[in-house]
Amino acid sequence: MSPPPNTAIAIEGLEVSYGHSRAVRGLSLTAQPGEILGLLGPNGAGKSTTLLAAAGALTPSAGRVEIGGADLATDPLAARAKVGLADQPPSLYEFLTVKEHVTFVAETRGAGADETDRRLGELGLEPVADRLCRELSFGMRQRVGLAAALVGSPPVLLLDESLNGLDPKAGRAAREALAAAADAGQAVVLSTHMLEVAERLCGRIALMDGGFLVADYAGDELRELLAKGPGALEARYLELVSEEAAP
Repeated sequence: MSPPPNTAIAIEGLEVSYGHSRAVRGLSLTAQPGEILGLLGPNGAGKSTTLLAAAGALTPSAGRVEIGGADLATDPLAARAKVGLADQPPSLYEFLTVKEHVTFVAETRGAGADETDRRLGELGLEPVADRLCRELSFGMRQRVGLAAALVGSPPVLLLDESLNGLDPKAGRAAREALAAAADAGQAVVLSTHMLEVAERLCGRIALMDGGFLVADYAGDELRELLAKGPGALEARYLELVSEEAAP
């Protein structure tokens, strides 16, 4: 079954196993251009594995991923070229400086030095631009990983807990950068344990548990849920998530 026209990313029947352990179980999910999709779930739910498989960083056991019309299995180079991935912990070139790292990624996407400078400024990284990545704190590494995902404006952003560990000022800058990316037509899929961030930033919220997609809220359904007041999303999360991780 083909995804709707202009779908930014379509995941269909995704299965990922580590030995005898099934990390993702038949997951189907799409994201549209301009959408910020928050992916919630407990530790071990399969969020990170889903994002890595969708980015082509690991091979699924079954299923199909299509990014901007390019099939990840049959046309991997075209599909991966449309993705900005920020994994967890951030994969950085440790012996490059911050600016060298982001510049390298920018050049692979055909972007120039002005784009690198823009992303460094957007995320407050100019003061550490000449420091080696291996010397950075966790929060700074998070920001560099996010800058590398954003640089060159790939159509799809896959972000694994990229807002964790940021101070309030950096967190606001990161949220503003993601909102601007969505306004420009990029699709953003963000995994997070920070429910308040999902409420504030995401126009759609999906919940995983035990490798399964167990809920997907958008539009009026999401607005009605959040309108119930503070704690409504947390209550729904706790209602749907099992107490024990899937085997």
